[in-house]
Amino acid sequence: MNPVLKVENLTISFDNNIVVNDFSLSINKGEVVGVVGESGSGKSVSVLSFLRLLPKNSEVIKGSAELYTESNGKVDLYSISDSEIRKLRGGKISFVFQEPMTSLNPSMICGKQVLEALDKKITDNRKEAVKKLFKEVMLPEPDTVYNKYPHELSGGQRQRVMIAMAIAGEPDIIIADEPTTALDVTVQREIIDLLLDIKNNRGTSIIFISHDLDVVSAISDKIIVMQNGVVVESGECSKVINNPESLYTKGLLLCKPSKQKRLKKLPVVNDFVKGKQFDAVVEDTGSRKKRHKELYAEKPILSVKNLKVTLGQKRTIFGKTFGGKNVVDKISFDLYRGETLGLVGESGSGKTTIGRSLNLLLNSRYDSYKLFGKNISETGGVEVRKRVQMIFQDPYSSLNPKMRVGDAILEVLNHHNSESASDNKKSVADMLNRVGLSEEAYKKYPHEFSGGQRQRVGIARSLILKPDIIICDESVSALDVSVQAMVLNLLNKLKHEMNLSMIFISHDLAVVKHMSDRIMVLKEGNLIEIEEADKLFESSKSDYTRKLIDSVY
Repeated sequence: MNPVLKVENLTISFDNNIVVNDFSLSINKGEVVGVVGESGSGKSVSVLSFLRLLPKNSEVIKGSAELYTESNGKVDLYSISDSEIRKLRGGKISFVFQEPMTSLNPSMICGKQVLEALDKKITDNRKEAVKKLFKEVMLPEPDTVYNKYPHELSGGQRQRVMIAMAIAGEPDIIIADEPTTALDVTVQREIIDLLLDIKNNRGTSIIFISHDLDVVSAISDKIIVMQNGVVVESGECSKVINNPESLYTKGLLLCKPSKQKRLKKLPVVNDFVKGKQFDAVVEDTGSRKKRHKELYAEKPILSVKNLKVTLGQKRTIFGKTFGGKNVVDKISFDLYRGETLGLVGESGSGKTTIGRSLNLLLNSRYDSYKLFGKNISETGGVEVRKRVQMIFQDPYSSLNPKMRVGDAILEVLNHHNSESASDNKKSVADMLNRVGLSEEAYKKYPHEFSGGQRQRVGIARSLILKPDIIICDESVSALDVSVQAMVLNLLNKLKHEMNLSMIFISHDLAVVKHMSDRIMVLKEGNLIEIEEADKLFESSKSDYTRKLIDSVY
């Protein structure tokens, strides 16, 4: 049987620098090939080249990519004309991108966007054909979704619209580029199951790109592991996962937190690649219980009673409010000195809303909000923001691109601190060093750093005021597993050194378990349960919590 696509010895350069070297791939009809590696490993560059979607400063130096079609036989994608490659895009090969919000047209209803991608052979009842596609990708109420704009749908629903668009042209191959990275665990599993259904029902081949080997192993028949533009390992999925030969592959597998055991320190990929001996020390259950007994014997440093947040309210001309939706409803909890409290739940559960309310970034109501025993009306908003700091999900969008990172941190210090300018600058340099960045980092701009380094800048900025509480809002969800491990190790190290309390928000339950003393489970703005992390995983009281835990790969 001829493979649907066969790529051999692909070598690509950007500005005369080799970024992909000797890449090969073969995929049969109805097969899923996973391509795994960290950011910059060449995963997306390799597959984007098949449809000639690379920027102008790129060049395919050598290699072939032969697509097998029933009508024309074998076609080399690198030698055909631009008009011919355009006919193949969306027809024979289609794409599902990581972030549907940026790849869907925000000013066009979803139905019309899929209508544009529909196979031209369908001439009658095209609107009904789109609705049929929406049913196939299990979108609720296809008639309603057809007339909605992308911003009116959830992240998972937008991804389903993208998948409907991808299969609208009845392609032989779907390239799914990190399609589940930013999604909740339950939605992530639903998207994986949906892609498998499409593969089984339509016989479509899928190239699935991700930095997460666990997710790739759930869908793939074969796996290709890439590092620095080179394939370091490839083979049948079970062989690569269960008996990896490459040190790099072993590192990718082991640096992700486990549901079963909690390591005191996570390994990072570089430890394996450089052949370092990593001592995997599992946290002792007895010492953990002893620490918790001491921790919870003290008074909480933060106490919230019946927190309620309503969004979308309107006011009458007399100042009375009406309407709106309760996104957080009567939630109460305490936080203790040195504790990490995990917040988990699906999108829309109220995790981020709670975090921002505690930092007074949202208008909220509560029976009481006490910090170190004092109500915030006594403490004052400025003092609360100084003592309760946030680390955001995307440091690139939360840092000023026109400001050097040292000045961005210094700005925070100058606003709250009465020390001299020279002392403040020294404090910033010391903090950058403390989070693992050199003094030279002070003068650099955000775009000059990698994702992990930018997150370290975000951590430095939040810690420069020496706060008591840090709120981590999905602060590692967009990072590669190896960079994620480094950032998690850093947060735990700084937590112990500075005696910090932490509220850790994430959709990744394995990460939350690794970091947390207790976990608070939220659903649609309501508190489902709050329990010690290990106990929650072993014997959760709620079916909803069990569903979240079971969705983790």
